[in-house]
Amino acid sequence: MKASKATAGLAAAAGGAIFVHTLPGVVAWRSARSLLLPRLAGVGRPDHVALTFDDGPDPVSTPPILDALDRLGWSATFFFLGSQVRRSPGLAREVVLRGHEAAVHGDSHGSHLIRPVPWTVWDVCRASETIEQVTEVPPRWFRPPYGGVSLSSVVAGRLSKLQMVLWTTWGVDWRRDSTGATVAERISRTFRPGATVLLHDSDITSAPGSWRSALDALPLLAEQWSRAGLTVGPLSEHGLAGTG
Repeated sequence: MKASKATAGLAAAAGGAIFVHTLPGVVAWRSARSLLLPRLAGVGRPDHVALTFDDGPDPVSTPPILDALDRLGWSATFFFLGSQVRRSPGLAREVVLRGHEAAVHGDSHGSHLIRPVPWTVWDVCRASETIEQVTEVPPRWFRPPYGGVSLSSVVAGRLSKLQMVLWTTWGVDWRRDSTGATVAERISRTFRPGATVLLHDSDITSAPGSWRSALDALPLLAEQWSRAGLTVGPLSEHGLAGTG
């Protein structure tokens, strides 16, 4: 009996090690993770689109995006960088006061795939604390920079009591040659029911001015999604299971 239990324990440990080792590769494949890890990929209600923005808030680019969302009557989830929140605390508060969700993208924009656990835990916890202090609303969601999930990401999210959510489709709006039309076309081509859509409200980690392609894509996406009878909103309305 003891030998059997020991064998089972070793098998479980080995399985866990294999999972942790292969997880970054699995989640890097957008289509695969939507099928294999739908909760992590942000697959929610089939009649709803979860609209998300990364890398803000930015005093140049976030306000026009907020205005565009107001015109469309949409709310979204903004994955903030803690460092950006400290630079523009009033803007971070404004995002929440205008009916959007503030979520955690880390304090800096360092990849978790090359960081040790203590650094990642510190980075995520600092961002979460900053966002809560500034907005007076505890964040619920967490997305690692570049979507790079490692063991340190999982530990940091658990300790911060955040639910990790990546995305099911993106607009590739960070490139210099991106336009509203290319972003909308890319999202349409890779769209699936219950999608979580990734855009950026800041260009601090991408080509200068690339955020304008996300802004210009919004009315084009509104036409597509309206014709399809879809509603658009934040992750809290997307029907994702669980909170941790």
